[in-house]
Amino acid sequence: MRYRSVTETAKQWNVSERSVRNYCAHGRVNGAFLTGKTWNIPENAEKPERVNKKKERPITLLDILQEEKSGKYAGGIYHKTQIDLTYNSNHIEGSRLTHDQTRYIFETNTIGVENEVLNVDDVIETANHFHCIDMIIDDAKAMLTEKFIKELHLILKNGTSDSRKDWFAVGGYKKLPNEVGGMDTPPPEDVADKMKMLLKEYNAKEEKTLEDILDFHAKFERIHPFQDGNGRVGRLIMFKECLKYNIVPFIIEDNLKLFYYRGLKEWDDEKGYLTDTCLTAQDKYKGYLDYFRISY
Repeated sequence: MRYRSVTETAKQWNVSERSVRNYCAHGRVNGAFLTGKTWNIPENAEKPERVNKKKERPITLLDILQEEKSGKYAGGIYHKTQIDLTYNSNHIEGSRLTHDQTRYIFETNTIGVENEVLNVDDVIETANHFHCIDMIIDDAKAMLTEKFIKELHLILKNGTSDSRKDWFAVGGYKKLPNEVGGMDTPPPEDVADKMKMLLKEYNAKEEKTLEDILDFHAKFERIHPFQDGNGRVGRLIMFKECLKYNIVPFIIEDNLKLFYYRGLKEWDDEKGYLTDTCLTAQDKYKGYLDYFRISY
């Protein structure tokens, strides 16, 4: 059996190369298989019949992220989201890895170091955060539960120096009191009840708006249920819920960090601070979608 490349097949079928990759990723080309990141397509493979557009459901950002993830598509919105969300969310929490180092870890699963000292936890948490993003893409439609949130924390902190501390509960709620932004948070013994109440209130709403998602985030961060990693888990949850309800997601970048913190602190009295900050971040992500010609 002889095989053709995506480029050759696209010319033969008179379609774009992206269409050919999409057909292959969805299992619509008999006998096609991947070698590394390259599709091998039987030379006698027939072009899949076009689905009647009237019956075809709208292609959402979540559909595209899941498709690019499963097809190991490089250079698209999944690739950019993984790198930018991981870099910025970790950077807010003090990671010293650069954007280029973050990208290199994602693309090669290695990191080159020359005349530089890196924090091992920064590297581990970067790799772990990539897995967390895969989880929120795979399970975007799932209901938000304590189990899901704890699993995110477990993945994020697994293998770090924190995971070797007796008092640090990886994948579990905090054992010691903590604070956020100079403010007290509920004591460890109250966290489980507080989280159950928050999730019950949130899940009671059938269709969530952006304000509902931000309200959950602000309340989650005030509970601060984990010993560490609350900010990153909270921002992953926001991204997941935006995907679930077809709301354009957003990435809080370093230049918005202080506005973001102020918005969380002032949420009860003035919702506009956090809302405006997230809408600004959302506009930036819309720019990514425009670049990749993804409708929203």
